Amino acid sequence: MPEPVQTPPPIPPPEPPPEDRRLADLVVEVSEHASTLVREEIELAKAEVSEKVGKILRGSAVGIAAGTFGFLALIMIFHGIAWLLGEEVFSGNIWAGYFVTAAAFLLLAALAGFVAYRSVRAGSPPVPQQAIEEAKLTKEMLEKETA
Repeated sequence: MPEPVQTPPPIPPPEPPPEDRRLADLVVEVSEHASTLVREEIELAKAEVSEKVGKILRGSAVGIAAGTFGFLALIMIFHGIAWLLGEEVFSGNIWAGYFVTAAAFLLLAALAGFVAYRSVRAGSPPVPQQAIEEAKLTKEMLEKETA
């Protein structure tokens, strides 16, 4: 019986020199840290925006309640003014006093609408300022390190 031909075992690839291996490890480590940093910045931005939105919603709810009670009080005040005008100015014609107070309501509504329009136009959406500042600092630090 013929003897089987023995093939030599495969030669493993040569080990990279220690300097190259350390450089490769450093590149992997830097890329891992960079991706972790980006994820953390995104989480910071999400947390900051959700906190600001929560504060805006709470403030809006309290503002709506205050506005409702203020509006009800204003109705009662204008109702009294309508009666006073009707009796004292228009010689008992109550309907005329109500028209005068309705005109005052329309003027107040126009003024409030104008103020609301300017406030909405001037307001900006909630921006994650801390996350933006942190990203700028990180960018500056990386630019200094590469220079």
